[in-house]
Amino acid sequence: MAHIDLGFDEHESPGIVGLMRYRPETGGPLSALAEALLVAPNSLSRGERELIASHVSALNDCAFCRDSHAAFAAAQLEPGMILVEQVRAHPETAPISAKLRALLAIAAAVRADGKAVTEVLVDAARAAGATDVEIHDTVLIAAAFCMFNRYVDGLATFAPTDPAAYAESARRVVELGYVAH
Repeated sequence: MAHIDLGFDEHESPGIVGLMRYRPETGGPLSALAEALLVAPNSLSRGERELIASHVSALNDCAFCRDSHAAFAAAQLEPGMILVEQVRAHPETAPISAKLRALLAIAAAVRADGKAVTEVLVDAARAAGATDVEIHDTVLIAAAFCMFNRYVDGLATFAPTDPAAYAESARRVVELGYVAH
């Protein structure tokens, strides 16, 4: 049960969805940030950016964000959840590009401490083909998801345990993004 009374059954709007519903004046800007980071045109695919979000959320042990963004990534990457689970288990050997592997290492460093992002990590990402914009966006996605994860877990929101519970949200996010148009 959430630490605060959201005014509705939290099973109807789990995780950050319920928090955005509870406080739309803050939810709107947070949705817009997610839209800019994860949906807007970018040289990183939407699936790759969702994978970064899920990776950071897994490292932060935020079940709702980990599982929802894993579903969103899986819906946009081949071979779907198999790849997401491989990255979750062993990002250093998962069948992803060297560039994405280097960006996931940067995201993990951001998650630990922003100052843990070293020149060595940035140089490795560049050597693997990452642009400065992709490095920037990876750092911002990781930092934003640390905030989102702490928001969701800090208020003890409900997180479904059945992966199927995230399937409808994945369909909606892939189709419509994070901000209703």
